[in-house]
Amino acid sequence: MVHLLLIIIYISFVSLGLPDALLGAAWPTMCLEFSVPVSYAGAISMIIAAGTIVSSLLSDRMTRWLGPGKVTAISVAMTALAIFGFSVSNAYWMLILWAIPYGLGAGSVDASLNNYVALHYASRHMSWLHCMWGLGASIGPYILGYALSMGQQWHMGYRYIAILQIVLTAVLLFSVPLWKNRSSDTPEEKAASDKPLSLAQILKIPGAKEVFIAFFCYCAAEQTAILWGSSYLVLRDGLNEEIAASFGSLFLIGLTIGRFLSGFLTYKLNDRNMIRLGQGLMVLGVAVMVLPFGTAATIVGLILIGLGCAPIYPCIIHSTPEHFGAENSQALIGVQMASAYVGILVMPPVFGIIANHLTVALLPAYIGAITVTMILMCESLNKKSIHA
Repeated sequence: MVHLLLIIIYISFVSLGLPDALLGAAWPTMCLEFSVPVSYAGAISMIIAAGTIVSSLLSDRMTRWLGPGKVTAISVAMTALAIFGFSVSNAYWMLILWAIPYGLGAGSVDASLNNYVALHYASRHMSWLHCMWGLGASIGPYILGYALSMGQQWHMGYRYIAILQIVLTAVLLFSVPLWKNRSSDTPEEKAASDKPLSLAQILKIPGAKEVFIAFFCYCAAEQTAILWGSSYLVLRDGLNEEIAASFGSLFLIGLTIGRFLSGFLTYKLNDRNMIRLGQGLMVLGVAVMVLPFGTAATIVGLILIGLGCAPIYPCIIHSTPEHFGAENSQALIGVQMASAYVGILVMPPVFGIIANHLTVALLPAYIGAITVTMILMCESLNKKSIHA
């Protein structure tokens, strides 16, 4: 039963990833249909991210009330409804409306599952769990590209994803009894429940501010690449929209392969060195993107950035007890997730404004500056944390 539950959790993260890259891949076509500027994708991204912040902050209360199984099933169902709503939208304001349940559903399942796996499974499963998210996020643009190549427009790409989400919701509903059979009475949870920390108390812990900024930067870089990668290929490299929709997933392919390999590398490298390895690959990817080799350099650069991103998110989560102690880890992970979503909320739309008023060619420089800031914060965390 335990192995079956783990499979269900992996499937849940595939579901979580499926729609995440759709907006970036479809937007070059969508903005023309709705006659809106390129930067308007940022508003949709901001609303989705705002919903994830709210639902992730409420996830602890919701999980205690309903349990992780029901929270996961309800969250995926909300996402399925929102994606179907996108598929029937014929005006920009409708996308804004459906972005609300999309964000609320995504945040709850993300926070709940990350916490559950961190407490109940070995570290390699954290990397492979996020590999499953990357798998889902990589499949999404290919489904969209297939719909466009068949002359079905972007609407059907979203509808195919909605159907898959509905099927996964049914699987999750049938799996609810499995979650009840897994005890949650771990030493970490006992320690976390003894003395709940306020936000002010959390911020006073050495290294807390640094890890929150690092999480902010990581998700800012990742989501900016996902949202604007296809637009960069179209507007800067002159690629056809259908081809760019498929190539837009190259970053996610690198991310997915990297997280699969990271699960094995964790046997040899600790979390700190895994994070450093990832950051080095991100810097290399940014450097390759600015080389004067056109589309080829962009493709290789996006893949390298994706490979670099692979170990950073799961290893930061997994290293939280090491840095801050098991008694503080639950509180820290909650705020880390909120910080990550704030990065998603703020930074991709900011680049949209830059692309609209200056040039989309600044994408590598933008991701590079965020990456350097993340590196500085992680190294400062290593010096300040109480278990350094």
